[in-house]
Amino acid sequence: MIRQHPKLIIVAVLIVVALLTGLLKYQTSYDPVDISGLLEQVEKDLGEDQEVVILQSKNSFSFYDLLFRNNKSMDQDVYGILTFPENTKSGGNSPAIVGVAGSKGWGEHHYGYMQRYREAGIATLVLHSFKSRNVSSTVGEQTSATTAMLVHDAFKALEALSNDQRIDRENIGITGWSLGGGVALFTAWKPLKDIISPEHTFAAHLPIYPPCMVKPQNLTFTPAPIHILIGEDDNWVPADACIELVEFAKKDNLEITTYANAHHSFDRNQELITDENAYSFTHCRLDLTDDGMAQTISLGIPLSNSILQKTVLAFCAERGATYGGNPAAREHSGQFALDFMNQHLRN
Repeated sequence: MIRQHPKLIIVAVLIVVALLTGLLKYQTSYDPVDISGLLEQVEKDLGEDQEVVILQSKNSFSFYDLLFRNNKSMDQDVYGILTFPENTKSGGNSPAIVGVAGSKGWGEHHYGYMQRYREAGIATLVLHSFKSRNVSSTVGEQTSATTAMLVHDAFKALEALSNDQRIDRENIGITGWSLGGGVALFTAWKPLKDIISPEHTFAAHLPIYPPCMVKPQNLTFTPAPIHILIGEDDNWVPADACIELVEFAKKDNLEITTYANAHHSFDRNQELITDENAYSFTHCRLDLTDDGMAQTISLGIPLSNSILQKTVLAFCAERGATYGGNPAAREHSGQFALDFMNQHLRN
């Protein structure tokens, strides 16, 4: 029996290597969702100054897939609702803002920002990436609708708006919250933008409590202004990671505002709530390689598919994160957002 142990160890190692090799080669895939029935209902509910915009997007798991496997990813129709400032739908040359919601989908506080933009004379495109994929929430899993999918959706929205003669194509901004904040941030990352959207560029980026814990090794962003808003007590996506990103990047166009005593979703009008299922990334940091692959910092384990992502996050992240409003932060962020977009979309 003793003599057989070395052979058993070799067999066990070979089995582990084979499993890991298969796991690394595994690709997460998604079936397209037919949204034709959904669109019929959406169109019935449109207001006078609204219209549906249909985008031909992709269901890509990762940024790597966007850059190198985009032609293999399944096509996905995604819709957004374009709303013009009152009585300006037939007018021309309006600046516009694309809005991207977070992991819980669109909420009242998100719509509040968009309403203020329209009152200031800016058209808004509310992107419905979740509903288009029959997803209500990605809290606690972050795989049914990924940042890569939403980034592709956002660039397709930018393309559609840029080709609309009623929109000022040089003055289209983007904002988002939480997961959508990541979209507002990474649509400015040049390795992605230059490949996915070489002809169109967002004029301003306003990420609100975005996930900064995935730090690009290549800190090259477009020259458009980027400003992060985040609460200092955010234990969903930590403010420290965003501060580190801004400090490492050392870009004049990348700035941050932090709010004292403010948690995730500080702009909600509600008391603090703990979601026990949500990932808390307070102590989790990941690298983003030049080719768009998120990976662990120490061992370089890639989060290249849903199985590896869940495995890595089981060790890197914790469960249970708090979210809820802070009146002072909510008031400041609402006014700051309006001032920021007015400043950079009114050339």
